[in-house]
Amino acid sequence: MTGNTPTEQLSALGVSIWLDDLSRERIESGGLKKLIAERNVVGVTTNPTIFAGALAKGDAYDAQVAELAKSGTTVTAAVFEITTDDVANASDIFRGVYDSTDGKDGRVSIEVEPGLAHDAAGTIAQAEQLWKKVDRPNAMIKIPATVEGLEAITETIAKGISVNVTLIFSLERHREVINAYLTGLEKAKTAGIDLSTIRSVASFFVSRVDTEIDKRLVAIGTPEALALKSKAGVANARLAYQVFQQAFDSERAKGLLAAGAHVQRPLWASTGVKDPTLPDTLYVTELAVADVVNTMPEKTLDGTFEHGVITGDEVTGNYADANDVLDKLDALGISYEEVTALLEKEGVEKFIVSWNELLDTVTAALDSAKASATK
Repeated sequence: MTGNTPTEQLSALGVSIWLDDLSRERIESGGLKKLIAERNVVGVTTNPTIFAGALAKGDAYDAQVAELAKSGTTVTAAVFEITTDDVANASDIFRGVYDSTDGKDGRVSIEVEPGLAHDAAGTIAQAEQLWKKVDRPNAMIKIPATVEGLEAITETIAKGISVNVTLIFSLERHREVINAYLTGLEKAKTAGIDLSTIRSVASFFVSRVDTEIDKRLVAIGTPEALALKSKAGVANARLAYQVFQQAFDSERAKGLLAAGAHVQRPLWASTGVKDPTLPDTLYVTELAVADVVNTMPEKTLDGTFEHGVITGDEVTGNYADANDVLDKLDALGISYEEVTALLEKEGVEKFIVSWNELLDTVTAALDSAKASATK
């Protein structure tokens, strides 16, 4: 696969490159348009951590914060206004991609409040609120794949709203997420909604699996354990792709696809390497395969563009090896179920911490704006 850039090669293989970052400065400076033109970026994902970082630096939000402070807007309402504005504006930038790919790409994701992760009714209500506020067909609402989130995924899809399911760590939960999506499509079909307008991705987290399992392998310390370092994340994701293939080859799924529905593509999330000794493109090159999204932090995107080596499908021929990795971990006493349950719990907790940081950042900005206005 030679003759063009690695990001072009990835795209040609069927990998959609989405940027795992968004800020008003990136929108207003033309930086986002440049990534579309030069790095084959065809979508964006956001989360509370990303917004907290964007608001904490620069002055791109100052004018809007001043207006919100002047009108006496609460901090929660201010966060809602600021983040939905960014997502709507980014969606407009990606509208051409959305149109040219018939809605497959050009997507911009915004997450429900992480504190609602175990509140199905609250998640459903806020998903609808965010969808209506952003008011762009190429938006996606992010819902975490908790047990309660499964119900919310079904009901949100049933309303005709596109969903990015986040924080998936285990193969069993991935199967449940696909089932929730198919059930939502069935409900939407019964309600007379055009299934072709609904899109969904299932965000399967990669590097966090390695971080947790590698810690346990180092603690065991035997040659057999150390030989498995940094292999679990890729193996787990490869088997998630097998789950995807099997699920959408079912008669149930085929019936919905024939009625105009789309597959729920796997999305590789958490693709920035945490271990500095690993290649910075590990979770890109080793998970290259058709019909997936890889959402990359900018550092990973740059590394891929500059020196990524794309050799074709690295997933479908490696299911036996991937199962072997998980079997060997089990033989060492590392519980797959315990690790994935822990990572889901920690994932929700980390987003709640980031959400609170975002609230604190906006509170300070509103207070500062009010103080300036009274001088």
